Amino acid sequence: MVKDHLREPFELVLRELMDECPRGRHTHSFFELIYIVEGTGRQCINEVEFAYKPGDLFLVAPNDTHVFKIEQTSRFFFIRFNHVFVQSSKKDQELAARLEMILPNARHEPGCILKKEADRRAVTHLMEMIIHEHLQHDLYHKELIAQLVNTLLVIIARNISQVFPDVIDEASEEKAVDILQYIQTHIYYPDKLRAEAISKYFGISRTYLGRYFKKHAHETLQDYIMRYKLQLVENRLLHSHMRVTEIADEFGFTDKSHLNRMFKKYRGVNPSDFKRSKAQSASSIHTGA
Repeated sequence: MVKDHLREPFELVLRELMDECPRGRHTHSFFELIYIVEGTGRQCINEVEFAYKPGDLFLVAPNDTHVFKIEQTSRFFFIRFNHVFVQSSKKDQELAARLEMILPNARHEPGCILKKEADRRAVTHLMEMIIHEHLQHDLYHKELIAQLVNTLLVIIARNISQVFPDVIDEASEEKAVDILQYIQTHIYYPDKLRAEAISKYFGISRTYLGRYFKKHAHETLQDYIMRYKLQLVENRLLHSHMRVTEIADEFGFTDKSHLNRMFKKYRGVNPSDFKRSKAQSASSIHTGA
């Protein structure tokens, strides 16, 4: 499989109208924001497929496998950056903080990263401005692009933050947010999600960790971990061809029965019935039934 590399820490690329993906299935050594300017098709990241349409924004992390399955002639705009860019951005503490939030969670929620309609509209205007500056090279275009990308990162961070409990916001204590980010970053590693491991990492007692987390998140640590895991499990069920056994293994469940039991406890149905129900609903909408 071809692996693309970035020659500069930061790069903008506008791909004009295409009827098929010129790269085929490939990976990157860098992060890539992909904005859909026009066209429709399927975006496949790590075997998980999502339909794409104009206005969608995707985030692809290093070593993710990626390919477009173009259905209607499409035009894409790419914002690419690597770890050198991330490290140099630490001169800007606010930007560094946003990147530290975005990057560890990049592959957790495949699909368009814009969850709010108002943010979709804002990103559409931002991208129009960035593309214009990129093509025209007017005076101070690099400085303006940097400011626009910075604003874009703020919007992305806000949308990724939607997986936080409702009570967690910008006014919450920094350590509470750090604990949530730690959980999201290590969601695939059960050993690192044990209360002992988390309390050791943050230098606090296990007893205090439990009280502190519930005070700020209004739910227990284990309930949040399970709820977040099951949210990602739902993504796999709806947008991949993975079997329940494979999903159980990916997220550290003991076996398929363990996942079935926990899914039914929190969702009221087992994973197979959930997937079947969602597929039937989507089919009804598509056929107008």
